[in-house]
Amino acid sequence: MEHSKPVLIMGGSGQAGAEAAAVLRRWYPTLPLTIAGRDLDRARRVADELGAATAVTIDLRRGDLGLPAGHDHSAVVAALWDSHLHGLRYAQDRGLPYLSLSSGLTDIAPEVVAGGQRAGAAPILLASHWYAGVIVLATLDLAREFGRIDTIRVGAVLDESDVGGPAATADMERLMAATSAGLVRRDGVFSWVGDPGTQVEVSSVDGTVLPGRLIPTLDVPSLAVATGAPNVRFAFAVGESAGRRRGGPASTEVGIDLEGEDHTGAPLSRSRRLIHPAGQNPLTALGVALGVERLLGLRGEAVAPGIHTPEALIDPAYAVERMVEIGATFADAPGDR
Repeated sequence: MEHSKPVLIMGGSGQAGAEAAAVLRRWYPTLPLTIAGRDLDRARRVADELGAATAVTIDLRRGDLGLPAGHDHSAVVAALWDSHLHGLRYAQDRGLPYLSLSSGLTDIAPEVVAGGQRAGAAPILLASHWYAGVIVLATLDLAREFGRIDTIRVGAVLDESDVGGPAATADMERLMAATSAGLVRRDGVFSWVGDPGTQVEVSSVDGTVLPGRLIPTLDVPSLAVATGAPNVRFAFAVGESAGRRRGGPASTEVGIDLEGEDHTGAPLSRSRRLIHPAGQNPLTALGVALGVERLLGLRGEAVAPGIHTPEALIDPAYAVERMVEIGATFADAPGDR
């Protein structure tokens, strides 16, 4: 893969896109980046802070994205909803790796069909998971202790003051409008759960219990298929985080609970808590950066054309190392057996 050409980050001046660009810049100081947004001045500010970056305006309604002629890229990142799929088509037409993180479980069908119709055109990384896949990777890192997993329960707490920028808010509203049901795997069967069955409690790291709900997220099928666990659920709650209850900034917290057997066949339960004191954005940005790193072949072998998920490309142990590097902490919860 040629890296003299920049990575095109659509929505690169938004919260997730700008932070992902900053992570990539720290890892690869000379990797060229193109920050694409609707507001050129804002995109220029982000590009100037990064260095080795240019700024362009983008129009998602146009097949050429409204980009000037003669611009070549090494990859396309959709750090916003690629509403017309023109970003994906742009990547496929040029054989460029493509990463999306805003489609969610309910909106990936057009991406899957587009990838299936042109399977040999380009690598497509579907990263519309919670925090762009890092929770799946953290869970799979913990899962290595098990010989068999029967149950996976994930519970995320999002601070009410940390719901993201306008694009993230619009994504959440769009996805929640599609369905209020949650997707779970129960006794090996993927099932939709409606109210009141979606309403569950989610525990914060300090023991506070918040009202939450089961949601339809790609994390559920990713974890179920990767581990073979017959029972998988993902819940989240919006409320005051433990960080803000302590008088600090909004934190993000994810509880990961696994039940099954160890490699000798003995019963095993593990509960891990992932916390980032600066909220959701650092983890989402890290997930994007990990995906771009792999798609570009900067770590690991070249990625073949076709549809991929984060856990298919990224080593969980390496992802956890990177999480700790950016300030995330992991703690074992009481009750591990």
